[in-house]
Amino acid sequence: MILNKKTVIGVMAASCVLVVGTGINVHAATIGTSVGAAQVLGNNIQADADNSQVVKKAAKKKETVEKKEEKKATSVIDGIENLGVASVENHLNIRESASEDAKLVGVLQNNAGCNIIETQGDWSKIKSGKVTGFVKSEYLVTGEKANKIAEEVMTTVAIVNTETLYVREEPNKNVGIVTMVPIEEELEVKEDLGDWLHVEIDEDDSGYISKEYVVLSHKLKTATTMSELKYGEGVSDVRVDIVQYACQFIGNPYVWGGTSLTNGADCSGFTMSVMAKYGVYLPHSSSAQSGCGTKVAAEDALPGDLFFYGDGGINHVAMYIGNGQVVHASSAKTGIKISNAFYRTPICVTRVLD
Repeated sequence: MILNKKTVIGVMAASCVLVVGTGINVHAATIGTSVGAAQVLGNNIQADADNSQVVKKAAKKKETVEKKEEKKATSVIDGIENLGVASVENHLNIRESASEDAKLVGVLQNNAGCNIIETQGDWSKIKSGKVTGFVKSEYLVTGEKANKIAEEVMTTVAIVNTETLYVREEPNKNVGIVTMVPIEEELEVKEDLGDWLHVEIDEDDSGYISKEYVVLSHKLKTATTMSELKYGEGVSDVRVDIVQYACQFIGNPYVWGGTSLTNGADCSGFTMSVMAKYGVYLPHSSSAQSGCGTKVAAEDALPGDLFFYGDGGINHVAMYIGNGQVVHASSAKTGIKISNAFYRTPICVTRVLD
């Protein structure tokens, strides 16, 4: 084939057109690919956003579950399913309903325990000892934090399950009896000796009991009821007043040799200081106080009468408050508290109020 100048120029022109055309197609394909990539990127961004929402929801769900688990943490205290521990400087009021204007039905001392029945807004319905009512939830520690506090402050108690339990001088049934304790009374365990328990009675007294006559349990302090102050017919106003006055110091500390109703008193310091407010002046000794006033039978005791206890000699005194109960500065561990008047055998009862 003979190529002339025109032919060559024509072929070149055609080739250029072909190249240019091909370039246009390639560019279009590249644009198409870029658009596709942008679409994929957009899809990935959306997927990431969706995944982020899923992660957030999962985290929130986990947090909710963890909170519920914390609230329902297995309690270390026997007989309590959902443990709450009071965290207050003095005491926490328990009311009849979820209102600060509701009737007062009891109080919880600091570190006292309760079973949380349900929560209603800012209030929790609780049961502690003999008291059921409502407290402000902000003053209760719950979950594992409550368990941690409970493990630090709880005591092991021996609950008597026989009609009368002998507390002995030594872990042996053939030795002398320190005192006798009635059924359902609780004794704090100082030491577990296997078949025997070393128990605390009061600050000055301890003894040994056979484990076969008790049930062991872990306990926290529980609520004090308002109905624990019940008076018999014909009780004078002064006796009502003196018992109410004495009971306002429940939960305050026991201090050996002390006479302060707020900062610490021992058993005779407590009764001495309470009586002094009503013009009755007693010596600072339980043994000496037992010689004051008139002796009466325990079954005839009136609120304000004094119950005396001891092992052979008198070394502990408590004030009768009616309803078979006494208030007393018991020990350094429990402070001022209410007990069954026959939590141990009284040696004598005296009447120092007219």
